[in-house]
Amino acid sequence: MEQMIAFCGLSCSGCDAFPANQKTMTPNERKTVAEQWSLKYGHGHTIKLEDIRCEGCLSDGGKLWSYCSSCEIRKCGKTKNIKNCAYCADYACEKLNKFFTMAPAAKANLEEIRKGL
Repeated sequence: MEQMIAFCGLSCSGCDAFPANQKTMTPNERKTVAEQWSLKYGHGHTIKLEDIRCEGCLSDGGKLWSYCSSCEIRKCGKTKNIKNCAYCADYACEKLNKFFTMAPAAKANLEEIRKGL
Protein backbone atom coordinates (compact mmCIF):
# COMPACT_ATOMS: atom_id res chain seq x y z
CA MET A 1 0.00 0.00 0.00
CA GLU A 2 1.38 3.40 -1.01
CA GLN A 3 1.79 5.88 1.83
CA MET A 4 -0.75 8.72 1.92
CA ILE A 5 0.38 11.87 3.73
CA ALA A 6 -2.45 14.11 4.91
CA PHE A 7 -2.39 17.86 4.36
CA CYS A 8 -1.13 18.31 7.94
CA GLY A 9 1.65 15.75 7.51
CA LEU A 10 0.12 12.83 9.38
CA SER A 11 0.37 9.49 7.64
CA CYS A 12 -3.17 8.44 6.68
CA SER A 13 -1.86 5.04 5.73
CA GLY A 14 -0.44 4.72 9.26
CA CYS A 15 -3.82 5.44 10.88
CA ASP A 16 -5.82 2.51 12.27
CA ALA A 17 -8.99 3.64 10.43
CA PHE A 18 -7.37 3.65 6.97
CA PRO A 19 -6.72 -0.11 6.55
CA ALA A 20 -10.33 -0.79 7.58
CA ASN A 21 -11.44 1.01 4.43
CA GLN A 22 -8.87 -0.88 2.37
CA LYS A 23 -10.46 -4.14 3.57
CA THR A 24 -7.29 -5.35 5.27
CA MET A 25 -8.86 -5.25 8.74
CA THR A 26 -11.29 -7.79 10.20
CA PRO A 27 -14.42 -6.72 12.09
CA ASN A 28 -12.78 -7.89 15.33
CA GLU A 29 -9.74 -5.72 14.64
CA ARG A 30 -12.02 -2.72 13.94
CA LYS A 31 -13.87 -3.43 17.19
CA THR A 32 -10.59 -3.40 19.11
CA VAL A 33 -9.60 -0.08 17.51
CA ALA A 34 -13.05 1.39 18.31
CA GLU A 35 -12.67 0.37 21.96
CA GLN A 36 -9.14 1.81 22.18
CA TRP A 37 -10.15 5.05 20.47
CA SER A 38 -13.20 5.38 22.72
CA LEU A 39 -10.86 5.41 25.70
CA LYS A 40 -8.24 7.64 24.10
CA TYR A 41 -10.30 10.08 22.00
CA GLY A 42 -13.93 9.50 22.97
CA HIS A 43 -14.07 11.99 25.86
CA GLY A 44 -16.97 10.04 27.34
CA HIS A 45 -18.47 9.01 24.00
CA THR A 46 -18.32 5.55 22.51
CA ILE A 47 -16.72 5.27 19.10
CA LYS A 48 -18.60 2.73 17.04
CA LEU A 49 -17.12 -0.08 14.98
CA GLU A 50 -18.58 1.47 11.78
CA ASP A 51 -16.71 4.72 12.54
CA ILE A 52 -13.39 2.94 12.07
CA ARG A 53 -13.27 3.47 8.30
CA CYS A 54 -11.56 6.25 6.38
CA GLU A 55 -10.46 6.80 2.79
CA GLY A 56 -7.80 9.27 3.88
CA CYS A 57 -7.49 13.01 4.10
CA LEU A 58 -6.78 13.49 0.41
CA SER A 59 -9.95 11.73 -0.75
CA ASP A 60 -12.56 13.86 -2.48
CA GLY A 61 -15.53 12.20 -0.90
CA GLY A 62 -16.53 9.04 0.75
CA LYS A 63 -15.75 8.16 4.31
CA LEU A 64 -13.56 10.29 6.57
CA TRP A 65 -12.83 9.94 10.24
CA SER A 66 -15.11 12.39 12.08
CA TYR A 67 -12.43 14.94 12.98
CA CYS A 68 -10.87 14.88 9.51
CA SER A 69 -14.15 15.89 7.88
CA SER A 70 -14.12 19.17 9.84
CA CYS A 71 -10.35 19.79 9.98
CA GLU A 72 -9.42 23.40 9.12
CA ILE A 73 -6.00 22.36 7.78
CA ARG A 74 -7.66 19.87 5.42
CA LYS A 75 -10.21 22.48 4.30
CA CYS A 76 -7.41 24.94 3.55
CA GLY A 77 -5.40 22.39 1.57
CA LYS A 78 -8.46 21.35 -0.42
CA THR A 79 -9.25 25.01 -1.19
CA LYS A 80 -5.66 25.66 -2.34
CA ASN A 81 -5.71 22.42 -4.37
CA ILE A 82 -2.30 21.31 -3.09
CA LYS A 83 -1.00 17.79 -2.51
CA ASN A 84 -0.32 18.59 1.16
CA CYS A 85 0.96 21.52 3.22
CA ALA A 86 4.59 20.86 2.24
CA TYR A 87 3.66 22.25 -1.19
CA CYS A 88 2.04 25.43 0.19
CA ALA A 89 3.58 28.85 -0.41
CA ASP A 90 2.47 29.82 3.14
CA TYR A 91 4.24 26.87 4.81
CA ALA A 92 4.23 26.69 7.83
CA CYS A 93 1.22 28.77 8.79
CA GLU A 94 0.02 29.45 12.33
CA LYS A 95 -2.59 26.63 12.24
CA LEU A 96 0.01 24.14 11.10
CA ASN A 97 2.61 25.23 13.67
CA LYS A 98 0.01 24.89 16.44
CA PHE A 99 -0.83 21.40 15.18
CA PHE A 100 2.87 20.45 15.11
CA THR A 101 3.06 20.93 18.90
CA MET A 102 0.66 17.97 19.22
CA ALA A 103 2.02 15.96 16.29
CA PRO A 104 5.79 16.39 15.78
CA ALA A 105 5.87 13.36 13.44
CA ALA A 106 3.59 15.29 11.06
CA LYS A 107 6.13 18.11 10.91
CA ALA A 108 8.93 15.64 10.24
CA ASN A 109 6.94 14.12 7.35
CA LEU A 110 6.29 17.51 5.73
CA GLU A 111 9.88 18.66 6.27
CA GLU A 112 11.10 15.51 4.53
CA ILE A 113 8.78 16.17 1.59
CA ARG A 114 9.94 19.80 1.38
CA LYS A 115 13.56 18.64 1.11
CA GLY A 116 12.66 16.95 -2.17
CA LEU A 117 10.87 19.94 -3.70
